Amino acid sequence: MYVADSRASTPSAEGAVRQGLAGRRRHAVAPTVLALGTVSLVTDVSSEMVTAVLPLYLVAGLGLSPLGFGLLDGIYNGFSALVRLAGGHLADRGGGRHKWVAGLGYGISALCKPLLLVAHTLTPIGLILAADRTGKGLRTAPRDALISLSSTPETRGRAFGVHRAMDTAGALFGPLVAFLILRATVDGYDAVFTVSFCVAVAGVLVLVLFVPGGASAPAAPEGPRPTLRAALALLRRRDLRRITICALLLGLATVSDSFVYLLLQRRLGVPDRWFALLPLGTAAAFLLLAVPLGRLADRVGRWRIFLAGHGALLLAYGLLLTSWHGTALPYTVLALHGTFYAATDGVLMAAASDGVPEALRSSGLAVVQTGQALARFACSLLFGAAWTVWGDRTALAASTAALAVCAVFSFTLRPTREHVS
Repeated sequence: MYVADSRASTPSAEGAVRQGLAGRRRHAVAPTVLALGTVSLVTDVSSEMVTAVLPLYLVAGLGLSPLGFGLLDGIYNGFSALVRLAGGHLADRGGGRHKWVAGLGYGISALCKPLLLVAHTLTPIGLILAADRTGKGLRTAPRDALISLSSTPETRGRAFGVHRAMDTAGALFGPLVAFLILRATVDGYDAVFTVSFCVAVAGVLVLVLFVPGGASAPAAPEGPRPTLRAALALLRRRDLRRITICALLLGLATVSDSFVYLLLQRRLGVPDRWFALLPLGTAAAFLLLAVPLGRLADRVGRWRIFLAGHGALLLAYGLLLTSWHGTALPYTVLALHGTFYAATDGVLMAAASDGVPEALRSSGLAVVQTGQALARFACSLLFGAAWTVWGDRTALAASTAALAVCAVFSFTLRPTREHVS
């Protein structure tokens, strides 16, 4: 989805990056991408430690209903939508503020981890998760803008793939660490939250010390004045508008990870002590496929890979709806689940970057992310309510049908111009 933005006679920051990389194209991934990947790796160890045990902690430990869990899960995955535009706007306003706005977001999320030690009812837990997602909302768009501005259009899919692979390495280790802590301690959940906080602090330190900032960060590019109105006006661009609409519609039918793991546990009767290991299957597939699928998206078109990823998710839902109880079921479902993320997460941001001017890169990406996050927030609420009223199988069947319809519509609404290297 390549839209040629205004090319002024003054070299843009992205043009300067492209010229700087011309003599060393074999180094396709910029140091900034690798540094940010390290930050995400460490931070994801922390966050996935909590995410891996949170469904069981809330449903089995605190006795929340599926509807109550759906509300909290919606907050956890969708509340960041309320601040993503603000985070993108703050980063664009300062030109070189991308690192520091992202750092603020990482810091807020880190401070939320120890608060889970003292929260045992729905309201305080909801507030803590909302604050944690506020931090995620602040950091996501500036971080992705740094990745985009540090890469050329021809290698942007690969750059996001490398970052997501490193990020997912943390997601792979996080549940494993949580599992080992639960097995080794008496008050396992409290120990998980404490260790998670310490790891999160380490991630913030890596960002401050090793991610380029100030003079070494991408220079403030020339272009439209970064305002919230200018960011929303980007939706007048046909391809970006189509990307945003498709991300929103598909997000409305994307069941959250936690519900997928709870469904697998119910189907297979997985003991509680093994529950924290289920996210490892998703993370392993994501880790193995993020870079290859990112490179493939650069070559054959990002939208094709994005839609193919949702096809993998449809297959995973279909398997959960069948009567198959073979030993290969969890491995197959989790592999398809990880394939879905590898083909969509970074690829969507690479696709959206092609249609956003440099001066509004953080804000433009935040617009797409906001639509998707709000949609997934709504999906968690609706799925939790449907599970409570009709049961898990009916709720999943409705989500599968909705995802199939949205995927077909997204195929017809695909962007008209696609960047292929």
